[in-house]
Amino acid sequence: MSQENRTCQNCKREFTIEPEDFQFYEKMKVPAPTWCPECRLIRRLSWRNERSLYKRKCGLTGENIISVFAPEKPYIVYGGKAWWSDSWDPFDYGTEYDPAVPFIKQFDALLKRVPLMNLFGYYTTLVNSDFTSMVSYLKNCYMVTYSDHGENLIYGSFVNRSTDCVDNLILIDSELCYECVNCLKCYRALFSHDCESCNDIYFSKNCVGCSDCFGCANLRNQKYQIFNIQYLKEEYDKKLAGILPLTRESIDKYRKEAERHWLKYPQQYYHGTHNSNVSGEYIGYSKNTKHSFLVINTEDSKYCAYIGEGNSRELFDLTSYGTTSELLYESLQAGDKCSRILFSWWVSSSARNIEYGVMIPGGHDLFGCIGLRKAEYCILNKQYTKDEYETLRAKIISDMDKNPYIDKLGRVYRYGEFFPSELSPFGYNETTAEELFPLEKNKALENGLNWYEKETNAYKYTLRAENVFKTIDETPDSILDEVIECKETKRGFKIIKGELDFYRKLKLPIPIIHPDVRHANRVKYRNPFKLWSRVCMCDKIGHNNHGGKCQVQFETSYAPDRPEIVYCEKCYQQELA
Repeated sequence: MSQENRTCQNCKREFTIEPEDFQFYEKMKVPAPTWCPECRLIRRLSWRNERSLYKRKCGLTGENIISVFAPEKPYIVYGGKAWWSDSWDPFDYGTEYDPAVPFIKQFDALLKRVPLMNLFGYYTTLVNSDFTSMVSYLKNCYMVTYSDHGENLIYGSFVNRSTDCVDNLILIDSELCYECVNCLKCYRALFSHDCESCNDIYFSKNCVGCSDCFGCANLRNQKYQIFNIQYLKEEYDKKLAGILPLTRESIDKYRKEAERHWLKYPQQYYHGTHNSNVSGEYIGYSKNTKHSFLVINTEDSKYCAYIGEGNSRELFDLTSYGTTSELLYESLQAGDKCSRILFSWWVSSSARNIEYGVMIPGGHDLFGCIGLRKAEYCILNKQYTKDEYETLRAKIISDMDKNPYIDKLGRVYRYGEFFPSELSPFGYNETTAEELFPLEKNKALENGLNWYEKETNAYKYTLRAENVFKTIDETPDSILDEVIECKETKRGFKIIKGELDFYRKLKLPIPIIHPDVRHANRVKYRNPFKLWSRVCMCDKIGHNNHGGKCQVQFETSYAPDRPEIVYCEKCYQQELA
């Protein structure tokens, strides 16, 4: 089938459906999308609440729990232990399909009746890690999200196989790291970005195999450098001794100085390693993966984001998870040996042939089901024989085309669309959609999105920001009893013991900025999930891939108006040679 240009049902802009897209849709036996790739991503993200956590009561036991669902929301929520127990039966909520009512409307009614898990993740794999979500195999972790296999982690997102780290975003196989973004296999890295296999580095960017460096950029296998100036070990140690320990004022100073210094050095047009035929941003060990962001070990895939490690293939429009799975489409948080999952939210554990499923750990051939575990041939949580299931499934799909759900802005949801954003349990401002594609409240409401007025000052501060001790050596244990005023938002926040121990070990001052603001500041350093067509900016004589100015074109997440010098891959590698 040839390429087609279509008009997005949501934003009204034109988008292209490529031949390989049509081939995938034919394989999955689904219609082509009516929304453009970006609008589809935002729609899925409007159901992804990663970091907004609330206190509420377990609907089964009455115990106090932490949940991604605010207590005012019209949902029944169970704590992890209760939800995963045999104390309730999701089949008790099964309902007959009504052909007179749009299927999505019936599904929404079921979503408000079936108990939902309070937090996303595998409860049984967590040890002393209650304030976490979208996680597994964590021990002694606090306010960590979308992370696996970690210990003593505090405030972080996408932090995998790491220990004793605080305030990080995209961190893998690392230890004793602080305020890092997109770092791999690092030890004692602080305020550094896009570094790999480095140790004892500060305020550094795009460094690989380096140690004992401060404020450096684009180094390979170097030591004892400060702002890319080489020193002898004794000289370096003497200069570093005059810098450390860091104070809040010196952190601000060196951060600004480092960022100015980094701009002198070219950037590769995308962040990635060990790839073949890919496009997007933050891609690793992948092949034939296009227009995707933050993906690892993925092959023959497109329009994906937040895909974890585990050799997955043929994923289209999948957001979050994806580990060791195949043939997943228009779904959110689906993975772990899954196959043929469509239009679903949180499906895992070798599930297959799931359509419009929510919170399905295992099972197969389920349509419009919620909370079922290892079940088969069910529709709206009601059991059928195989033949009955296939007959009714076909009828529902036909009815969805004849009698579709229509949202309040007139957008039509026939078979093949992900859940409408207006039915999301979350306000747009509670979700990753707001983090990646920020909107003001009035604009969000105009677009038919939800909004939730969150409590922003749960703690009344007892210690003004300017009164927090300037150095960690001055800071007494009593800081754990204080509520610190955020310098920027005036919101109160607390320091926990593991955090204080970490600051003392690395000789870092207590922060005076709220954790949410610190996270937002890190996100600003991560490139956007959006691509622009650009030409390599290299004009250096001597690069063997061009004579005068390089003419290589590429798609990049560096917008044309950004200040960075952006090179194609060949020019970038020659710059480092």
